[in-house]
Amino acid sequence: MAKSKVSLKLLIDKKNKRVLFAEAGKDFVDFIFHILALPLATVIRLLGKQEMVGCLGNLYDSIENLKDSYIQNSQNKNILLKPLAPIPITSVPLLLLNDKPTRKKFYRCSHCYCSSDYVADDPTATCPSCKHLMNKTMNYVDPSRLANKGSNEGQGFVKGVVTYMVMDDLTVKPTSGISSIALLNKLNVKELAELRQKEVILEMNEVMLLLVDLFQKYSNLSSVVLSCIPNMPINVL
Repeated sequence: MAKSKVSLKLLIDKKNKRVLFAEAGKDFVDFIFHILALPLATVIRLLGKQEMVGCLGNLYDSIENLKDSYIQNSQNKNILLKPLAPIPITSVPLLLLNDKPTRKKFYRCSHCYCSSDYVADDPTATCPSCKHLMNKTMNYVDPSRLANKGSNEGQGFVKGVVTYMVMDDLTVKPTSGISSIALLNKLNVKELAELRQKEVILEMNEVMLLLVDLFQKYSNLSSVVLSCIPNMPINVL
């Protein structure tokens, strides 16, 4: 089950009111990486049609309200409205959707031995060899499921043995002392006395603000995180 909260350790430039970077665990990094795998229609359902930039919400509405009589018999609205993602939605951390992926079924002909060379995803397909229906169900073996069975180690995208640096522009790198110093030099940080540290716990709705901003405008970590914690006490480094 996906977590409903996420913890971040922030390094903040108090003078310029920006987050230099956040130290994050596997759950948050998996979330922002998995955004790239979300189908557009899934994003619209997550955020709401009114939150989408431009006319995308209207496009979704049009398909949703289109009568079935105008749609090809071989087609279904859910192909566009609820498309299958490369990664099941239930495995994406911090998302609210509980879509359960439908496992695709495969079939072969049960009337001839040579049919083992042929496979179909439609039980009404005809065997090229004997012309009988290819309606015998086959069992699909997913190597990744077998490898990770009974273990959480292989779940998600990144490994959980280290923490990660998430920069203000959402660049992600493994955390190290050298990379932190290099980043301060790159950002031309001169006044170390102005740097402050905050450890925050963000609720699910606050994490989702990042997804909203990404699809509405150029977003950064500061615009989301600092708006959620305006009165939180700051620890001086």
